[in-house]
Amino acid sequence: MNYKDLLSRTLFILSSPAKAWEQIASENDAKAVLPAFVYPLIGLCGVCEFIGTFFGKEFIPDVFQLALTHCCAVAVALFGGFFLSSYLIEKMLQKWFATTLSKDMITVFVAYSMTVKFVLDMLSSLLSLKLLLVILQIYTLFVVFEGTRRFLKIREDKVTLFTLVATIIILLCPSIIELVFNKLSVTLR
Repeated sequence: MNYKDLLSRTLFILSSPAKAWEQIASENDAKAVLPAFVYPLIGLCGVCEFIGTFFGKEFIPDVFQLALTHCCAVAVALFGGFFLSSYLIEKMLQKWFATTLSKDMITVFVAYSMTVKFVLDMLSSLLSLKLLLVILQIYTLFVVFEGTRRFLKIREDKVTLFTLVATIIILLCPSIIELVFNKLSVTLR
């Protein structure tokens, strides 16, 4: 695991999405994107959530249990949200856009499109600026737009619609899974 490469790739996508997508399109790393990018970021989000739960609280067993529950909720939500987003985007491309792309290509697209979500989840776990961080998720729209144009190469007349729907899917799937997980974990106690 090379965290230096992970950090540089993350910053590159956030700072220059157009150039990053062009570089991603020239690479052939579809099999490496999960273990080298997605899984470490999900893990970091979980760790940040775990640590962030202790801010301003005593270190007692109840808080430790709460931290573990929150950590699991974030990890499950991002993991499930990633795969659900990939599935829904693949189906959307087939049905609405009459386009079939490889699963690997869709996996890479969703992985890098979720970069903003990953980073903001880490920051929101550690900082108490939830509203500002929710607003900053709008930047996902720009990352998805550039990925749609430069990586997926969707027809120009369909780019806007695809970008909007894909962004909604990418942002909502993890949130819905986290909501369900939290509801279930409360009822199981």
